[in-house]
Amino acid sequence: MNSIEPLGGLGQSLRMPPTNTQAEQALLGALLANNKAYERVSEFLAEHHFADPIHGRIYRAIQRRLEAGQLADVVTLRAEFEHSGILAEVGGAAYLSQLLTAMVGIINAGEYGRVVFDAWLRRQLIDVGEVIVNNAFGAEAELDAKGQLENAEQTLFELAKDGGNEGGFVSFEKALTNAVELAERAFSTPGGVSGLPTGLRDIDAKTGGLHPSDLVIIAGRPGMGKTALATKIAFGAARAIMREARDIDPMAVPKRGVAIFSLEMSADQLATRLLSEESRISGDRIRRGEISQRDFDKFVEVSREIGSMPLYIDDTPAISISALRTRCRRLQRTKGLDLVVVDYLQLMRPAAGTRPESRVLEISMITQGLKAIAKELSVPVIALSQLSRAVESREDKRPQLSDLRESGSIEQDADMVMFVYRDDYYLAQRTPKQMAFDSEDKFQDALNKWQQDMERVHNIAELIIAKQRHGPTGMVPLYFEGEFTRFANLDTEHNAPGYGD
Repeated sequence: MNSIEPLGGLGQSLRMPPTNTQAEQALLGALLANNKAYERVSEFLAEHHFADPIHGRIYRAIQRRLEAGQLADVVTLRAEFEHSGILAEVGGAAYLSQLLTAMVGIINAGEYGRVVFDAWLRRQLIDVGEVIVNNAFGAEAELDAKGQLENAEQTLFELAKDGGNEGGFVSFEKALTNAVELAERAFSTPGGVSGLPTGLRDIDAKTGGLHPSDLVIIAGRPGMGKTALATKIAFGAARAIMREARDIDPMAVPKRGVAIFSLEMSADQLATRLLSEESRISGDRIRRGEISQRDFDKFVEVSREIGSMPLYIDDTPAISISALRTRCRRLQRTKGLDLVVVDYLQLMRPAAGTRPESRVLEISMITQGLKAIAKELSVPVIALSQLSRAVESREDKRPQLSDLRESGSIEQDADMVMFVYRDDYYLAQRTPKQMAFDSEDKFQDALNKWQQDMERVHNIAELIIAKQRHGPTGMVPLYFEGEFTRFANLDTEHNAPGYGD
């Protein structure tokens, strides 16, 4: 019976990690011969990329001197290393001179740098592979297989981010072309919306729609309607995507979609809420079965109408940022992706295997991860957030940026922060009590005033845009139907209950 050689057996142990000592020496020689060669590698190469630690120390010394505007050659480096007492550790003066003879050509410095960097990247991949194998054999007992998979994905993502080397300058001409295309899109779109429409006219007018790479935070106290507003926006965006596809071909299947990560509500609860909003049948009555045959028929009809919407719901509780990133990437690759909605970010976990020292650091890692997803996939990401109880202790309950839980990282990473506020929610809690007044007349006056105030704010919500990198801040009035937890446009001209969908 043939035995199977275990991973890491004799055949593998003889294999040496990829290094290129000659390229490292040739690069250092080129840098010492002509300091201008540093410009070819300074953007991507660092001390730790060298396989030989002596070469890394020499490169760091060259880097430090050049960035300080000083000369870096054999003479100056020898003096520096002698003064620091480490000349012998870097091979002595003879080795510094030997590096000059290893130089093949200054013009090749950039290529040598890329060879050194590529060898480092391969060594990192080998290290990641060894960690994955060791963890799978049980080295990290507290991580189950699923956690290990998420940890591996996160590590590879970080490595890809560090080793990608994308970026650099974009010519002003190209940047101007992109800006003109954006303006042309806004000009040719009804309402001047250059981004993805939200389905709510006044929000689009204030923001120009949802823009790629933006992280949008929608925050509010419990009961304000954060989830209802987020699902309304997600549905409005999905409807716009569907309409755009059907304008070209009535039978077309949209090649883009909207992803909703619902960490608090199940997928069927979220679907019931969307059906309630669209059919105008109370979700509470739907759950209890207190609907007529006519209502049920309408319910089924609406479900058929909206069933083809490009909406994708993931209700995994406590999903990690790495798992969310992987699923978004997969959805973009298979179905297309135009918008990501997360309800809500305080229920998320940081990448598997990470152990943040505090809750603030944990939230910071999550918001940075969401912003990275928005940039990487070039889609807007909407994340819902809780507010601290500080709101309740103020006379004016309207939220402020400082009310965001773990506000520093959220406020810093977000491109836009919006607060949902409903005055009627707080007014309803301040109903005048007769025992608080010493006469019936005073009680009636207070009651009449309270009723007038309630009528004034009835079914009206405020969306407070507290931060917007690319546009103005301010308040957007919206219509809110509590029975259906439904947001709509507010007709301020005719003072009607609501206007449009």
